[in-house]
Amino acid sequence: MSLKAFHLVFVVVVTLISLGVGAWGVRVQQLDGQGWPLQLGIAAFVLAAVTAVYGVWFLKKLKNVSYV
Repeated sequence: MSLKAFHLVFVVVVTLISLGVGAWGVRVQQLDGQGWPLQLGIAAFVLAAVTAVYGVWFLKKLKNVSYV
């Protein structure tokens, strides 16, 4: 696996985990009514958006580099 492929897999995994943590934080806030899970969820959704944008930028930057 090339460094480019590993990097893309890592970015996708971080984005998916961030979306999961964000959904968990929003759900816990709905059930318990505490403020910190909602803040954590919002921060995780922001991180997911940032890593998704970074992944697209990375693909565009290295479009001529192979995955092998």
